[in-house]
Amino acid sequence: MATDPRRLAFLLAVHRGGGVLAAADLLAVTPSAVSQQIQRLEAEEGVTVLDRGPRGVTLTPAGRVLADVAERIETELVEARKELAALSDEVTGRVSVGAFQSAIRAVVAPVALRIAEESPGVELSVQEREPAEALRLLRAGELDVVLLERDFEVAETPAPRGTHEVVLLEEPWRLVVPAAMPTPARLDDVRDAVWLAAQPHTAAARALSRLSHALGGSLRTQHLYYDSDVALSLVAAGLGVAMLPALAVEGGAADEVPEGVTVVGLPGLGSRRLVARHRATRHEPRPVVGAVLDAMVEAAAEITFA
Repeated sequence: MATDPRRLAFLLAVHRGGGVLAAADLLAVTPSAVSQQIQRLEAEEGVTVLDRGPRGVTLTPAGRVLADVAERIETELVEARKELAALSDEVTGRVSVGAFQSAIRAVVAPVALRIAEESPGVELSVQEREPAEALRLLRAGELDVVLLERDFEVAETPAPRGTHEVVLLEEPWRLVVPAAMPTPARLDDVRDAVWLAAQPHTAAARALSRLSHALGGSLRTQHLYYDSDVALSLVAAGLGVAMLPALAVEGGAADEVPEGVTVVGLPGLGSRRLVARHRATRHEPRPVVGAVLDAMVEAAAEITFA
């Protein structure tokens, strides 16, 4: 009996979700519908595709073979949709993007302006969101693209199944110090300084932890910030030094650096990586989402750092 390729989508959803219940949520069907499709797939192929144990289900070797086939089919369908969209004169639709302050200013806002001028059929919705909330909305389908930050030198977990990440740019970290303080020429010059602590789980916090380790111990921290403009205000008041991404203090953002702050680029500070995460399934990214991602890559490529 020939296999119905549509059943492979159910197996792939079980693989990505880690179980029948999660697959049902992903596909917006009942768990019994998922189980029935898996049973029919096993009957058609004459193999067992799932190991059902007390801790859940896992793919058998045969199941992994079929799941790999399903992923290849999904990839081919996505590419086919992109080619079909390219045959059309215009890509249309709504794309919701969630990002944080500096990413919106440097990448998303220029893209929104470009799209408004060049692609009137694309409706771009921009939302300033903290990363955790943005990722929740991405999983819920309320956002199409989420921009995230990472400290490049710190190992990160890969994107979850069903999603994909596009690297937009890597920007250097900058040291910001009170203007009354002698301008440091090397990192050792600020080893004993008071540092502003970044909100936990942010790229800045991970970068500061890495820097502290590189300098051989714990840096002395005081105060806590989340937004770069808050850090700049605290530095201007002489309350400490901080590491900020170049996007926060260079280019158009340089006009917002307050008096009393010196921005310094030093070897050893490392870089921050900006990535765009989107869903990657049978039906996504939609052509219009792909067009917005392409525009973001182009806008990011135009950014230069001193």
